[in-house]
Amino acid sequence: MTAGKLTGSASISFEQPIYIESAASITGKKEGDGPLGNLFDMISKDPLFGTQTWEAAESTLQKETAGLAIGKAGLTPRDIRMAFAGDLLAQTIASSFGIAEMDIPFYGLYGACSTMGEALSLGAMAVSAGYGEHILCAASSHFATAEKEFRFPLGYGSQRPLSATWTVTGSGACVIGSRPPVPQERSEHSPLCCSSGCAVITGITTGKVIDYGFRDSLNMGGCMAPAACDTIWQNLYDFGRTPQDYDAVFTGDLGMVGQRILQDLLSEKNIDISKVHQDCGLLIYDNASQDTHSGGSGCGCAASVLAAYILPEVARGTWKRILFVPTGAMLSKVSYNEGEAVPGIAHAVVIEHKDL
Repeated sequence: MTAGKLTGSASISFEQPIYIESAASITGKKEGDGPLGNLFDMISKDPLFGTQTWEAAESTLQKETAGLAIGKAGLTPRDIRMAFAGDLLAQTIASSFGIAEMDIPFYGLYGACSTMGEALSLGAMAVSAGYGEHILCAASSHFATAEKEFRFPLGYGSQRPLSATWTVTGSGACVIGSRPPVPQERSEHSPLCCSSGCAVITGITTGKVIDYGFRDSLNMGGCMAPAACDTIWQNLYDFGRTPQDYDAVFTGDLGMVGQRILQDLLSEKNIDISKVHQDCGLLIYDNASQDTHSGGSGCGCAASVLAAYILPEVARGTWKRILFVPTGAMLSKVSYNEGEAVPGIAHAVVIEHKDL
């Protein structure tokens, strides 16, 4: 492989594409009842995933998703040089307890709900630099663990304002590498190698922490939209592109509130993405019938939608080039309770169709 090329002030372009060899997704029942339900690899009706605690459930969820992605690539855990994975829990225990059982060299990440973009960015740099032939990238979230970590126990029954999002119980995982994916003839879901081609990573834009002083932890879309705006603008500037150079721009989980704020902020920079913008948090649920208010959120939101919906469509050639921009709210229960603001971050990954 040839190392990536620094592009602009915050981006890297890969002269040799980074192949996405496989993708897998597992979700909970609520996500399975949503518009993308028939695309996920597995849907668990048991929110505890056969365990005794919510945290153990999320660890199991991520481990099973990672194992499924590795198997789809025709590999075993021993073939994976390193793993980049993260979640929303303190000290990323869902990832460390889950991935640890797979005996893979592990980097635990915390980018809040932007973690899948962070994992893919670091993984792509590692592959490009020749530090691993196969890299695992994964992220997960669980509604119950997130409520317990950041808000109220489920039994408290607190009301959620309309600006609030619903944390996705789900996980997405990808194996990326320097070689084209193998045909997945036995896989009914997420085929990333077909007669028309495959999906590759051709560039990344690393986001900055953007703090507009928001302190409403129940309006994550408003907290994250400024970061999404900054990263999208930076990506367009660094690569000399316009929104029309992308068939679609996918943000992670801004929801209805954050989507409107993002488009307003970009319009101030004379950028209009309204014709190509989609949000994973709005795709995964039917807000009206499933009562998810502003939409979906959590590390598993963008990760599972990417694996189940976005990547297979890129591989088929439905979209020739897309920008994947998962967004994260960088808060903890400590920082919030001490009155700190909720800054945001967004990492962008350029994913393109490649003929084989």
